Amino acid sequence: LFALTAAAEARTLRLNHNNPEDHPVHLSMQKMADEVEEATGGSVKIRIYANGQLGTQRESTEQVQNCSLDMARSNAAELEAFVPSYGVFNLPYLFDSEDHFDAVVAGDVGQRILDSGIEQGIRGLAYYTEGARSFYANKPILTPADLNGMKIRVQPSPSAVRMVELLGASPTPIGWGELYSALQQGVVDGAENNPTALTTARHGEVAKHFSLDEHTLIPAVVFISNCAWDEMSPEEQTALSRAARNSMISHSEAWREAAAEAIETAKSELGVEVHEVDKAPFIEAVQPMVDEARASSEEMAELIDQIRAQAR
Repeated sequence: LFALTAAAEARTLRLNHNNPEDHPVHLSMQKMADEVEEATGGSVKIRIYANGQLGTQRESTEQVQNCSLDMARSNAAELEAFVPSYGVFNLPYLFDSEDHFDAVVAGDVGQRILDSGIEQGIRGLAYYTEGARSFYANKPILTPADLNGMKIRVQPSPSAVRMVELLGASPTPIGWGELYSALQQGVVDGAENNPTALTTARHGEVAKHFSLDEHTLIPAVVFISNCAWDEMSPEEQTALSRAARNSMISHSEAWREAAAEAIETAKSELGVEVHEVDKAPFIEAVQPMVDEARASSEEMAELIDQIRAQAR
């Protein structure tokens, strides 16, 4: 059946994201694209645009909402402004480990959040772990007191702003593409992200201390417009969902290898010092965020409880 319809109705879905082509998330999305093309006999292809060629994360999310773009990858920090339930991923220290995170996103809670954006025109297909986020700057950040008076770059996310405020620093939202020069010129004193930021974005050239406080595990999310989804046959929809899920599961292992490699490269080639951190004071400082989120809606309280219940 696919072969017969392929010639008549082959469609190429455009997918925009803001990472370089050697980034683990790009490679995993390419894997999804290859699998869906093969599974549908070429009736569904995905063309991936790296480095924000078609716009910023926010712009491409809006384009997916209004069906002027087929697919995009953003992350839970920016999606929170569009679909509130993604905000649960932005709560610090919600996950005990990457294994706990993997179990949640692959299960019912993860699917429920992906589906919660359908009415907003953002139909989630898969999560890609981007590991734990930690602070980096030109000095070690070993306790919340070390953040006092520092300007820390954050994503344009209410949760990210609140977390950095509770830890005593001044949150400064800056676009990803401008962050290298902002660090270089002292517009901000530091930032927070996963280890690959030091290498693929070269931030280790301008920030020499990476402190493993591991405050959040904020996933990348790949999603599709309702228009593009509705134009596919049920078989094509199933093929895409399966390819997305398969790439999500294989990505988890690939990510861990990439993150470990990034730490080693940052140390050996860029001279970055990596610091172990006692997380207890950080956990205590940001606890009000979890309390506020729990009080904000029944749905959020329920999601927090369901995620906590899956801790091992």
